[in-house]
Amino acid sequence: MVLRAGEGPHDPDYLLARAAATGAKGAVGDLYHRHSRRVYSLCFRMTRDAAEAEDLTQEVFIQLLRKVDSFRGESRFTTWLHRLTVNHVLMHFRRVTRRKEQLPGEIEREIRISNEPSADLKFIDRIALNAALAKLPSGCRAIFLLFDIEGYNHREIATIFGCSIGNSKSQLHKARRKLRRLLET
Repeated sequence: MVLRAGEGPHDPDYLLARAAATGAKGAVGDLYHRHSRRVYSLCFRMTRDAAEAEDLTQEVFIQLLRKVDSFRGESRFTTWLHRLTVNHVLMHFRRVTRRKEQLPGEIEREIRISNEPSADLKFIDRIALNAALAKLPSGCRAIFLLFDIEGYNHREIATIFGCSIGNSKSQLHKARRKLRRLLET
């Protein structure tokens, strides 16, 4: 195990994570108080919805309870928590996309209900974009969302996914090219 400066047995986050892994209830509360704003901000940047970000923040900390024992201290706790949060939000997007794909009749009904022509077009454009995004491979979709929607740069994305900057750029290019093709048809 390689520890960096400020990490390890004397780092408060490391100590709290170890305590939480052994079942110390107060440690989880302390981690929540120290990091809930950061997790909420990341959830909000990814979803652009305050209520959804609040729900996802709570879910991330529930997930933290389940997975804190997998934190080995090889990176900073904040890096591990960031990755846990991004993964959880991406899984949330996948679940939402699957639900939308499973209920096409309801979407068609919503389109017919709206009376405003401009609202219909915006709604149809959003449906088309969501459907096209759902058809992207998960890696391309995740990088597209982080770069074009969330505003991360390629270096940050490479760090999050543990890949090279070139790979991030390549995946983004593939995602954009495939989205164009899907939206043109």
